[in-house]
Amino acid sequence: SAKSIVAVIPYFGWARQDRKDKPRVSIGAKMIADMLSAAGIHRLITMDLHADQIQGFFNLPVDHLYASAIFTDFIKHNLDLQNLVIATPDVGGTKRASSYAKYLGIPMVICYKLRKKANVISEMQIIGDVTGMDVLLVDDIVDTAGTITKAADLMTQNGARSVRAIASHAVMSDPASTRIDQSTLKEILFTDSIPYTKKSEKVKILSISEVFADSIRRVCNNESISSLYVL
Repeated sequence: SAKSIVAVIPYFGWARQDRKDKPRVSIGAKMIADMLSAAGIHRLITMDLHADQIQGFFNLPVDHLYASAIFTDFIKHNLDLQNLVIATPDVGGTKRASSYAKYLGIPMVICYKLRKKANVISEMQIIGDVTGMDVLLVDDIVDTAGTITKAADLMTQNGARSVRAIASHAVMSDPASTRIDQSTLKEILFTDSIPYTKKSEKVKILSISEVFADSIRRVCNNESISSLYVL
């Protein structure tokens, strides 16, 4: 029998169901955590959980990796930091965007949105100034791309010189690719935590294989993975 079982799950499904926001709704993230534990895993390696507190749903070690290790390197070598501003497409991502802004030493703006229902936005406003700036939207998951494309268009309408986006997980449910192609986004970068099989000239994929390979090696050798955390 195996000495230990480590589950490597780059994209943890059901992560957005991390709380009970209305009556008679299950907390899906907790259910999946219980199922994995019941299946017999001893450790979990994953990346960019939608909410950090999901780690507490497990009664076993969770190695929570961050795509920032990949994205920050791309930003520093490909974008002009002197004219760059970090933006979050919703208030919930403020902490994530703030981490990038502090690390890079650049300003940050926030998009405030109101939803009519899931995946349907009724109103969005910008908190901050983007006039003449190159905007980089930071998110963890892009599903139907409604939020990220509306935020990009709003940035352009408010005077942004260019708008790009980075996101860890490309769920990309229809009509996400069409929305991105028709938006003012110059490009959007994802990791390959989820295979992106559709084609869009604006979508670029960065590999996380080295980050996971290094973390797996360190776990197997009982070494620290703290040095993998950039932010």
